[in-house]
Amino acid sequence: MKRIVIAGLVALTVFATGAARAGDSVTLQGTGATFPAPLYQRWFSDYNKLHPEVQINYQALGSGAGVKQFTEGLVNFGASDAAMTDEEIAAVKDGVVLLPMTAGSIVLGYNLPGAPAALKLSRDAYVGIFLGKIAKWNDPKIASANPGATLPDTPITVVTRSDGSGTTFVFTTHLSAVSEDWKNGPGAGKSVNFPAGVAGKGNPGVTALIKQTPGAIGYIEYGYAAQTKTPMALLENKSGKYVTPDLTSAARALSGVELPADLRAWLPDPPAAEAYPIVTYTWLLCYKKYSDPKVAQAVKSIVIYGLTDGQKVSAELGYIPLPPNVVEAVTKAVEQIS
Repeated sequence: MKRIVIAGLVALTVFATGAARAGDSVTLQGTGATFPAPLYQRWFSDYNKLHPEVQINYQALGSGAGVKQFTEGLVNFGASDAAMTDEEIAAVKDGVVLLPMTAGSIVLGYNLPGAPAALKLSRDAYVGIFLGKIAKWNDPKIASANPGATLPDTPITVVTRSDGSGTTFVFTTHLSAVSEDWKNGPGAGKSVNFPAGVAGKGNPGVTALIKQTPGAIGYIEYGYAAQTKTPMALLENKSGKYVTPDLTSAARALSGVELPADLRAWLPDPPAAEAYPIVTYTWLLCYKKYSDPKVAQAVKSIVIYGLTDGQKVSAELGYIPLPPNVVEAVTKAVEQIS
């Protein structure tokens, strides 16, 4: 046990250092969301440099696969952008601790030669695009938000996810919140029947399809768009403002959200005036009870690393550092793991 003082917080007693004693070794297997994968992989690599006795293998196969393999006991931890439901939690015999570890925004990346540098999309426009009702880039609903811009008569290719995805869950939950047509049509879920488009596997697959397809638009995690220099649309938020996707506007979306005791919070349509409209936490899925004490301690140690030193690299990879009150709540929740 070690006492850690987190900046701005009271001291909390947690398992924090070496996941295993010298001479021991632990290998952890994890599967899940592609949304936070670049950040998690950085954490796990950096942690291993400090604790070479701990190996962490993480497969970014999508939130659906993460929840499934975690529920079946095939991994030591899972990851999902969609917090597990009560029904999903009840199916896990060793209990579940849901830990929001980071947050980020989902952006509409596009590939449109000749488009304005700051393409704006109203709610009617981006819902209409993904419903398949807006088929050309010079459609009046797009043009009206971009006065003075010359938009090409290019067909729109919608790019979606082919795998069960928490990114899809967050995106379609937002669409359901802002559009009755979407709510009563495709609806929200990790997998939905999109009315139009082509599909790629994971955030990397969707990003690649956007980059190689003139006229394409798709939903991806902000960090993937930023790192690949994929243009991102300014989206109309609940206040009617067109907001640039960046870490500042995403953090504003989180600022008014109080995490409940079970640490499951959804932000389908943030109310803050300057908030970017599609923002989410993303969760690690841990068991309450592990049969091997070394595995339990390693999991706890890695989580604490992610909540402390790991948060320092969040912004450079395009993720929102957790607010101090969230770090405090998640750190307390780690004590449930044994």
